[in-house]
Amino acid sequence: MTDVVQDVKKIVAPPASGAPRGLSRDAIERLMNIASPVFLLLLWELAAQTHMIDTRFFPAPSKVFNQLFILAESGALWKHTFASLQRLFWGFLWGGIPALILGVAMGMYRNLRVVIEPIISATYPIPKSAILPLILLIFGLGEASKIVMVATGVFFPILINSMAGVLEINKIYFDVSANFGASRWKVFTTVALPGALPLIMTGVKLGVGLGLVLISIAEMVGAKAGLGYMIWNAWEILSVETMYVGLIVIAVLGLVLTLILNEVERMVVPWKSSR
Repeated sequence: MTDVVQDVKKIVAPPASGAPRGLSRDAIERLMNIASPVFLLLLWELAAQTHMIDTRFFPAPSKVFNQLFILAESGALWKHTFASLQRLFWGFLWGGIPALILGVAMGMYRNLRVVIEPIISATYPIPKSAILPLILLIFGLGEASKIVMVATGVFFPILINSMAGVLEINKIYFDVSANFGASRWKVFTTVALPGALPLIMTGVKLGVGLGLVLISIAEMVGAKAGLGYMIWNAWEILSVETMYVGLIVIAVLGLVLTLILNEVERMVVPWKSSR
């Protein structure tokens, strides 16, 4: 009987500190995040090499990456990428910060929500690309119109998710803060904002993705630099590989920004990542 107990202990006992361990769950998820787009590119290359797809419209990734290296070496790719990222950054600030403040305030105060929510519900479904002519009419063809376009797209996901995040907080936390005489600013910073963070981060990730879409659209009109301009100019001169370079760079930017935001989310909302 003693021998059986000892065998069981050996099986269930944790490995020694010096013993090799497998990859953690987070490490496996990060590897899967990287592996999935790589697998898609390999599948695309195989289909192009075996002529399963028309390479006039879907050139092999090897040719696309060759064009990417040419554009990178000439400096044109970095110029267009930096222009788009700069517009995305400023548009995200101008649209995201007001949306965060207003969304949390709407979640905290019912009267404010009753007044503003119908306006949000009416304007949110309007396609943001459809208001580009109006934005160009008001702000012109310069940088302001591109930044406003991004800010408009970023505003709604962050506002709606911020408001929903506050409404998900148990009412007892607000009652306790009121009983202790906490000021409105204190309730905002210590109860509403931290409690809504999981949904706020979801809104931020949605906003960044939508911002990339809208900045590409806005740069196709009246711009002289940017990934959207590069794609549109490549279409005009029938440079299909350059078009795909622009699309792939936008996809990579979306992936990288999402991975960065996922890491930020793990730090600021650790209880969500442990689920």
